[in-house]
Amino acid sequence: MSERPLVACPQVIAHRGASAYLPEHTLAAYARAIADGADLIEPDLVMTRDGVLVARHENEIGATTDVASHPRFAARRTLKHVDGVPVEGWFTEDFTLAELKTLRTRERLPALRGTAHDGNYPIATLEEIVALLAAENARLGRAVGLIPEIKHGTWYRQQGLPMEQRLLDTLKAHACTREVPVVIQSFETANLRQLRAALESLPNVRLLQLIDAPDVQPWDVQASGGTLRYADLLTPDGLREVAGYADAIGPNARAILPLDASGRLGPPTPLVRDAHAAGLEVHAWTFRPENAFLPRSLWRGDDPATRHEQGSLAEIRAHLAAGIDAFFTDDPRLGRQAVDAWR
Repeated sequence: MSERPLVACPQVIAHRGASAYLPEHTLAAYARAIADGADLIEPDLVMTRDGVLVARHENEIGATTDVASHPRFAARRTLKHVDGVPVEGWFTEDFTLAELKTLRTRERLPALRGTAHDGNYPIATLEEIVALLAAENARLGRAVGLIPEIKHGTWYRQQGLPMEQRLLDTLKAHACTREVPVVIQSFETANLRQLRAALESLPNVRLLQLIDAPDVQPWDVQASGGTLRYADLLTPDGLREVAGYADAIGPNARAILPLDASGRLGPPTPLVRDAHAAGLEVHAWTFRPENAFLPRSLWRGDDPATRHEQGSLAEIRAHLAAGIDAFFTDDPRLGRQAVDAWR
């Protein structure tokens, strides 16, 4: 294949909603993201004990809810090895939906974003997010899409809570998710391969292979030849392998524009070119407006919590110039501004 030209209009993905402004994965954050011009909204999906898909960054919810302040749930604090990693806290799979609905969400990054909205919003279910999306699309005359991430799919299957079929059933059950763009993401590969065979009845649904840092080697990254490192997926051969079951890759932005020794964005790697040559789109993650997440050369002042919108815009523009097809951002307003100027 020949290298693809730059896309005319890269897509703005609201990373967990407008999470630079409101607690992530809340209906309020998703509503703000839609109002701010996102093309797709992203819920990370985990499961309850009674098999309901809810939106949380992880299944451990001690840092993102007020569960620790509920005495009746104190005994549920436990240590688990999720995907081989020891994690201590409270886990969604140990709660029914009714129990989770008694909790309220908290800001995941309080040192950077404050706590003004802590306690205001409940945990959202996927069904509630789809209902919000349908209502807002109808009100605004838009077709904002959905890009759910399956979190710890193998882990949940081992707990007797398979997520993939539940997600497909939900997508099929609603007119909205049968019509708008939908992209299913996973850091695992086995579940994406299985999903590919199940998507004939959902032609609007595409698959995205998330790719972590090249030196990460989780136990659950599987390909036809056995266990792969993420570095293997980033090679031309690995990308062609991914193209056999997925439509896009989602790499860390630093795999596209690495930082040099002075903290400046360096020249692009071959990743976007190689992915396009394999027939894959590239959805980069994650752009955030605070100094702490920007290349050091784009900071304003020395406080990691300082918001530097021009710095974030500069970082996004550099990646647009590198040819990305979509990008995840905590601030979809800035993302929309960057894309509109790019067009």
